Parts: sequence; structure tokens; C-alpha cells
Amino acid sequence: MVGLRTTATGVAAAVAVVAALVAAAAPGPAATAAGTVAAGAVPAPVPAAVTAPARSGPPAPSAPTPGPQWAPVADAAIRPGVLTETAGGGLCTSNFVFAGGGRTYLGQAAHCAGTGADTEIDGCTAATLPLGTRVTIRAADGTRRAGTLAYSSWVAMQAGGETDPAACAGNDFALVELAPADVADVNPSAPFFGGPTGLHTGGLAAGAEVFGYGSPRARIGSGASAPLRPKVGAAAGPAPPPPPPPRAPPGPPPAPRGVGDSGAGYLDADGRAVGLLSTLTLNSAEGVSDGLTDLAAALGYAAANGGLGGVELVLGTEPFTATPPGVPLTAIAPPAGPGVGG
Repeated sequence: MVGLRTTATGVAAAVAVVAALVAAAAPGPAATAAGTVAAGAVPAPVPAAVTAPARSGPPAPSAPTPGPQWAPVADAAIRPGVLTETAGGGLCTSNFVFAGGGRTYLGQAAHCAGTGADTEIDGCTAATLPLGTRVTIRAADGTRRAGTLAYSSWVAMQAGGETDPAACAGNDFALVELAPADVADVNPSAPFFGGPTGLHTGGLAAGAEVFGYGSPRARIGSGASAPLRPKVGAAAGPAPPPPPPPRAPPGPPPAPRGVGDSGAGYLDADGRAVGLLSTLTLNSAEGVSDGLTDLAAALGYAAANGGLGGVELVLGTEPFTATPPGVPLTAIAPPAGPGVGG
């Protein structure tokens, strides 16, 4: 995992990003599935290690291609950042748009369809809803659109008997298929920053900036009409693998800022898609941090085990910018950290 220090609407926080095949956390973290909301409670932490999914089969596509004609970004009812509500599961935030085989998908976290405790983050054993489960998309125009759970890394890993602990803990990715009639209302551009311009592969160097989005807790109760917020972080570099979980009682629960943010996407400094929010981790040295599933690794696993054929990231129609117009610099200025500002 690569540590990030971030700002979210000007408030300092800590974020950690899972890089491909890199161990997850600094010693002594407590992690919980991030942002899944079933009954409005903040998940309690559980000692765990969050790691990136193992690559299996063909690699993830390195040159994603744009989709067909998309709706203008200002008019699009369905776009990255809209809320998804899995029937019997949780309320989460979508990350990016994907396409393949004539179908269009929204990405979300696999644990958004989980039916067990919020602390269940091992996708190889956690209880989960099956493929075909209805997913309601809370569109930006206030309507509700019907989607279908078409791929879940948790379902795929359990069906295939996956035992690699790195994949089990870090492969947290799902695809929600959109109804054909709703595709005309889709725009794939990421909120605030534009892009994605491609798919990031190879992990993050120390000091690398990462750009994402989340939402205040009030958004969960009020629906998609409440605004998202920008997030900017700086990679602090990989941490050593964690020791076995301690037997001592866990520390205080993660901060509630992550509620409902599960699945939200992150971009690198070139606007390429890096990953999606999977867990909240409590670390005594850095406080609460976000654990991201590596998108390139997750797409590679889906290509080998998902049964959907080729699925690619759809590029945004809007150019990437690190300084979005109309967003105060205090809301997006990266915090002081390794490598930031040269």
C-alpha cells in the first residue's frame, strides 16, 4: 500500500492507496469495509491487512478506448460519482464507466453487495449477493435507474476457489450493467478533475499526487442532489507488510467521513484511473486512511475470471485538470508530504 496525505474540502486527512502486488498497511492497522451504508451506522474496525489483488490470466488493458456518443457532461444523469444502491446490500459511490460486448457498466466496490457485517473485508469468505441482483442508480437528475450486478470480484473469487490472501483482501471491484435505454444519459468524465485519460499501471512512486472525490455524510440521507467534494493526496511510499492482527481490543472506530464513499474513483497526476475506495484503515501513526483497490489489477482479474469477455475503462470526454474551475484552491491543494511540489 502507498500512503497518501489528502485534503477534502480543505480538511486534512490521510489516505492510503493499494499499488499492484504491494502489501497494504503500516504495522497495527484496523480496517473495515469503507462507506457501505445499510442502516446508517459507522462500521466498527477490525484488525486486518488490505492488499492488492493478484494478477491472474491476461493483463488488464493498457490502452482503454472511448465508448460511443456520450451525453454532454452538464446534462448527464449517470456519471462517475452517482450513488448506487444494491438491493439487500449497501449504498455506495460509483467510480468509472466501463464498456465491452455492446454493454455499458458503472463500477462500484464488490462489498457494496455484501450481506455480512461491515467488518467483513475478505472477499473469498464474506457473504455476498449473487450476480443478477438489482442495483438502483440514483441518477443526478433525481430519477432512479435500474441496473444489474453483472460482475463481482467476491463472487468470482468464491466461485473459483481463490486462496491467495492478497487477492482475497484487496480485490474489491464490481460492475453494474446499465439498461440499454439509460446509456444515452451517461457521461464517463470524473467529477471535478475530468478524465480518466487512461488506466494507471505499475503502482505509485513516493510523492505522486492522486485526485479523487467523496461526499459529506449528509449526502447519504438527501440522495444524489447533495454535492460531491474533491480530494487530493500525495503518495508517501510503500509500507512493510503488517504483522498478524493483535489480540488487544481495537482502537476507536474510523472517522465517519467515509460513509457512503465506497467505490469512489481516484486518478493519478496525468488523469489516469488508479483505483477505487475499498476500506477505511485505522493506523496509530497516520490516523484514518482510505485503502484503494488497484483498478488495473482488478480489471485483469475480471478479464480472466469474470465471464464477461473484454471490458475496458471508458475515457472521459472532459480533459483532465488538477485545478478545476470554480473549485477553491484550499479544497484541492495537496498537503505537505514527500515529493510534493518538487
